[in-house]
Amino acid sequence: MNATKTLIAAAILAACAVPALAQVPAGYPANYKQVVDAAKKEGKLVIYGATDSKAAQPLIRDFNALYPGITVEYNDMNSTEVYNRFISEVAAGGGTADVLWSSAMDLQIKLASGGYALPYRSVEAGKIPGWAVWKDMAYGTTFEPAAIVYNKRLVTGAEVPQTHADFAKLIVQPKFKDKVTSYDIEKSGVGFMFMTQDAQDYKDFANLQQAFGTAKLRVQSSTGTMLERISSGENLIGYNVLGSYALVRAKTDPSLGVVLPKDYTLIMSRVQFINKSAKNVNAAKLWMDYLLSQRGQTIIANDSKLFAIRGDVKGETTSTELIEMVGEKNIKPIPVGTDVLEYLAPAARMAFLKNWKDTAGKK
Repeated sequence: MNATKTLIAAAILAACAVPALAQVPAGYPANYKQVVDAAKKEGKLVIYGATDSKAAQPLIRDFNALYPGITVEYNDMNSTEVYNRFISEVAAGGGTADVLWSSAMDLQIKLASGGYALPYRSVEAGKIPGWAVWKDMAYGTTFEPAAIVYNKRLVTGAEVPQTHADFAKLIVQPKFKDKVTSYDIEKSGVGFMFMTQDAQDYKDFANLQQAFGTAKLRVQSSTGTMLERISSGENLIGYNVLGSYALVRAKTDPSLGVVLPKDYTLIMSRVQFINKSAKNVNAAKLWMDYLLSQRGQTIIANDSKLFAIRGDVKGETTSTELIEMVGEKNIKPIPVGTDVLEYLAPAARMAFLKNWKDTAGKK
């Protein structure tokens, strides 16, 4: 759904909602009513998000039910587009987002640490892990794994890799030439972040890069395209695929198998922050708190299927479930903080991409 259609749908939902006064959520301080009242007067919220509209819509619908009268304009883009559009609009002095919500944790922290984020201590901040909060500005909202996805009809038995080393050994076999896919790390913010994290966490990363080069890696900008091509058999296996999307699709697609590597599984959290110059700042605060609340996180787990970050949420896709699947010692959450910026410095980024092209990207 494009941004215009999303806006129309949200407006219809708001108009059809049973007339009611938005109430302060249970357990919130009494003065929170001032934020609610001010948000109602604003009447609008603009979000730039790298979450598919299909996954975002249940959250928007429930937010509208909780706070009727606030129209949500949700703009669905890839993670690099979120960053570039926001930067260009701010530079031009025009209208832009109230909230940015993206899977490219490094780009989000770059913006937040660069002075674009509004300091706001969410009412729900104490309910999420400490590693998921940066200076009361940027907040992690999900707990999503980087996965290996394969075609179950064409990759079977002992071939299925269980670790990063297994994967690197597998894809150099002639069968996998031109049949391996991952994100285009020049165009996909989350793809670049995952790969640079691997460079830090995996001691044989140089060997993995060489294996990608031998396999003639095929790159894509979106998770959906990778899953389609793996399902069809055009590609046999995918690396660092966003596991939240892959695990959900695998439940209805018998061609897809998903591996969460047993040596370590990277965990990404979609980071959100409020634009310090937000036009609808109070509505943005309501959204921030809602997305981190038990109510919002329950929607994330059971309707959006993005893996809730809160440990007190029940459902199919939660951090608790994922930790049980992989094992706590094998989970590697990427902290919400400035450590993720190491490879975003221009010289470091250029050097990493050059090395990548010379090894993994060689054709």
